Amino acid sequence: MMQHLPALPLLIPLLAGALMLLVERRGIVAQRVVAWLSMAAMLVAAAFLLHQADQGPLLVYLLGDWPARLGIALMVDRVNALLVLTSALLAVAALLYACAGWDRRAPHFHALFQLQLAGLNGAFLTGDLFNLFVCFELMLIASYALLQHGGGAQRLKVGMHYVVLNLIGSVLFLLAVGLLYRVAGTLNMAQLAIALGNAAPEQAPWIRAGGLLLLLVFLLKAAAAPLYLWLPGTYGAASAPVAALFTVLTKVGGYAVARVVSLVFGASPAMEAIEAMVLPAALVTLVCAGLGAFASLTLTQLTSWLALGSSATLLAAVGLFTAAGLGGGFYYLFASTLAIAALFLLADALAGARGSFGDRLCRAPRMHGAGRVGTLYFIVAAAVAGLPPFAGFLGKLLILQGAGPMPWFWTIVLGVSLLNLVALARAGTRLFWSAAPEPGNGLPSSASAMRLAPVVLLVLAIAGLTIFAGPVDRYARAAAVGIIGPGEYIRSVLGDDAVRRSMRVDEHDPSGARE
Repeated sequence: MMQHLPALPLLIPLLAGALMLLVERRGIVAQRVVAWLSMAAMLVAAAFLLHQADQGPLLVYLLGDWPARLGIALMVDRVNALLVLTSALLAVAALLYACAGWDRRAPHFHALFQLQLAGLNGAFLTGDLFNLFVCFELMLIASYALLQHGGGAQRLKVGMHYVVLNLIGSVLFLLAVGLLYRVAGTLNMAQLAIALGNAAPEQAPWIRAGGLLLLLVFLLKAAAAPLYLWLPGTYGAASAPVAALFTVLTKVGGYAVARVVSLVFGASPAMEAIEAMVLPAALVTLVCAGLGAFASLTLTQLTSWLALGSSATLLAAVGLFTAAGLGGGFYYLFASTLAIAALFLLADALAGARGSFGDRLCRAPRMHGAGRVGTLYFIVAAAVAGLPPFAGFLGKLLILQGAGPMPWFWTIVLGVSLLNLVALARAGTRLFWSAAPEPGNGLPSSASAMRLAPVVLLVLAIAGLTIFAGPVDRYARAAAVGIIGPGEYIRSVLGDDAVRRSMRVDEHDPSGARE
């Protein structure tokens, strides 16, 4: 069984999604049983995968035992093992919230939820550009349907924008894949690294065109400027459990930039042009996200802009293209993704408790259990804003240390962090401390407890990440070294001989990873 471990995060949700269609007629209880069995199996597989990635060499799994250049290759290192575990933790919290009663109103929710997870895990684990495209499409098709659950004109409107933009991205992705295949004759990322690094000078324009098109697609997925406006509307319109799972969706774009750029284009003629674009796009997006958060009128809208800021911060860490900066980015990714998902769930619970006032940032009658919910909001908001001693603060500090003496970088990151803190503090004041003296109706205590349980679960995960900051930081730094210096990745897929045949790839070995 252990030799098949890399395939389990992809196969488990695919099988569960198919099984879900067979048990739908048996009612919601049967669907929940299948969903939770799937989640338990995936959590166990993700934990084992994380352990194996940290302890030993990179894991390579060839589906059907086809050679890497012909078949589907799954590749597991520290980075994608961490991302698979992050997705599993988010999925547990989102599923727990949905099972409080929301899933009864959403036909096929559980099947689509599993397919969304399969697409996410496949995108993280694949070692082939075309299969990355396939997993993107699986992930996006499921997200299109999940976004529309619950209906409404607003969801339909933003859903159309979301679909059109991603269809354009899919077309550009295929064009980029075609250009790179023309040069290299393969789409396996390890083989592309060697082929593009050794390409003849006359192939350089094709490589640059393919690389820049791919970068544009990944920046669209990461909601980077100027293609960022789809994210706040989409996440703000989605239901709470869907929005919580979506918080990892934009991280796929940041991961793809880190993985594909460093591995495929690290020794190619396109690298210089790509490096020049990522960091400016990330910082512009970060500023726009901070301004959007400050101007938000509802807690869900505020959280959506903060999700954009989280994606931009990760992309800024990637854009440094150093092991130290990227290591801080991976630590921040884990912390901020969990915190923002918790805030999405808490915003929906608050909207239900405040009745007709919803989650609007305005004065309303005091709700039942305001002290308990307010305390939880304070903890989650502090984690999202990156206040010490929470893990988000440590992640941003590591990113800033990795940036080195770059005053403008520090100014933007810290300035936007201050803007986010002011926005969250103002929201808390209006939701809790400016409430009218007369009590409101609120949620029944049992329903409130069921909705707040996933938030508490995510807060505990953030606390664990803070307590064990040292080991997690060491893991993230080792993961970053593997990304910046992809020699071990190439050797694991193709063998030592393939690396020796390419002097340019040897020069990009992990021993030369930039600090």
